[in-house]
Amino acid sequence: MEKPRGCLIESLEPTIPPQPEQGFSESFGALNMICEKTKLALQILFPETKLEPVASITEPASEGEGKKAKTPAAPPRQNGLLERDYSVHGYHLDAQVSPDQLLRAVTILDEAEFFIESITGVDWIKDGQLEVIYDFSRYDFDTCRVVIRTRIDRKNPVVPTITGIYAGANWHERETHDFFGIKFAGHPHLIPLLLPEDADFHPLLKDFKA
Repeated sequence: MEKPRGCLIESLEPTIPPQPEQGFSESFGALNMICEKTKLALQILFPETKLEPVASITEPASEGEGKKAKTPAAPPRQNGLLERDYSVHGYHLDAQVSPDQLLRAVTILDEAEFFIESITGVDWIKDGQLEVIYDFSRYDFDTCRVVIRTRIDRKNPVVPTITGIYAGANWHERETHDFFGIKFAGHPHLIPLLLPEDADFHPLLKDFKA
């Protein structure tokens, strides 16, 4: 049948919207849209690395096994973005950045409407490093938890403050400074939060002796 002139029948035909690309791995299931967008935004910080999910593997102990053989210590993790199993780790995305990438990474999460849950530290004394760990989440029901971490020299533990982005990070940074001695450059009031004002020790460092 000939189409009437001037009738845009083609415009009435249903169109199929472009489908989003599949995630990096189907073994952990599809992440929700917020996590997917956040993952792509953070991946920009690591243009030369490929994102791959990391599974936690637990080897069962054999029956009658005596003392377990010591496994060699793993080398320090390289900077990059990992996709985690939420049921195992409690978060979906795990980004390790350099200190000079920290503010950019935190800004990405702020623009994606995440809030800061906590800040803490880890003393990697054998590596001569301290690690600062930032936990982020959202208020809505689109569950997505993200960890940003960075490592610094144990002898000069300085990272930029994120209080200019998240004002609520103020006391988190003060607490982390109390326990680990990490200095947050640019913090407006980096005085002890829990320790005495004249404290010259940091009780969560592994070489601390009471």
